[in-house]
Amino acid sequence: MADGKGGALALATRALPHDDEGTLASPRPEDEAGTTAGGLRTPYLLFIGDCTEPGYAKTAFGLRDWAGEKCLGEYALAGATVSTGLTRLTPAQARERGARSMVIGIANSGGRIAPEWIPALEEALAAGLDLISGMHAKLSDLPGLRAAAEKYGQRLVDVRTPPPDLPVATGRKRGGKRILTVGTDCALGKKYTALAIAKALESRGVRSNFRATGQTGILIAGAGIALDSVVADFAAGAAELLSPDNAADHWDVIEGQGSLYHPAYAGVSMALLHGSQPDAFVICHDPLRTHVLGHPDFPLPDIEELAELTIRLGRRTNPAIRCAGVSLNTSALGSEEALSLLTGETARLGMPVADPMRGGDLFDQLVESCLAE
Repeated sequence: MADGKGGALALATRALPHDDEGTLASPRPEDEAGTTAGGLRTPYLLFIGDCTEPGYAKTAFGLRDWAGEKCLGEYALAGATVSTGLTRLTPAQARERGARSMVIGIANSGGRIAPEWIPALEEALAAGLDLISGMHAKLSDLPGLRAAAEKYGQRLVDVRTPPPDLPVATGRKRGGKRILTVGTDCALGKKYTALAIAKALESRGVRSNFRATGQTGILIAGAGIALDSVVADFAAGAAELLSPDNAADHWDVIEGQGSLYHPAYAGVSMALLHGSQPDAFVICHDPLRTHVLGHPDFPLPDIEELAELTIRLGRRTNPAIRCAGVSLNTSALGSEEALSLLTGETARLGMPVADPMRGGDLFDQLVESCLAE
């Protein structure tokens, strides 16, 4: 993707040499064979752990779908019912096939590293693999893993470490155009939608960048800021920094986080909305989900309800904010049922409704709506 005047903040890593933390840098191709610009060694073995909820394995699925060329296989523990479909490998087998890092592919509630995972993580280090994590809990804060990394000469990489000296938001209107994905809940397609739109803009020759705001997006793009790891007072400022001033014809496609209606994570969503100052936003929704994931006492809002609230709150920093359309996650539906739902919702809502992973004319209409002035 063509970069404009500034790029996304380079991802910060722990326990390894890297570029100056906090400097502006755009995602770049791998600097050398098997090493990304952010210092991550590839190919990856994806760690599934003992996961039984697909929504919590979004890091693994995201890497499989958007950086599949860097993924050799998966490693799961007993009791896991979730799979990416990649070859099941032990760390030793993966290292023999050329893997250089094992990525924790789980994004569970609270970002915890379960004690039951520690032996498997130490096994990966012993096999000669770096460990990469986007969890809130830091690998480098666990004495046993630190000792194992030193013993085997491997690295512990925490991509959720925010850059230092983040500014407080100013609310100043910046040059360039911005698209933000927002959701009725977590883990239903905001990242996939942003990546698909960014790819579509690139194919149209539109100057654009995907701006990652979560651990999986950072691993895919090679740069970004994990917004949910930033101190609340600086979160909107981090969003401003992530999407800096740019040329009038340049578009930033910003990965959304959480939901304005989420009982735990609405604060991150609000900061991202105010700081990113989107000109257009796309609502992401799972039509089969009725309640907030992991919070059964909280029903999901209607699409129209979220559109109204996003416009009302977003006008604070961009009075021209508008809803460009809706992205529905129809992965659990057959082709005919999905098409019927998408066309029906397009007619009902009076705006483009598409599933970016299915593509087609409906998705083209959604992209064009994003670009409309």
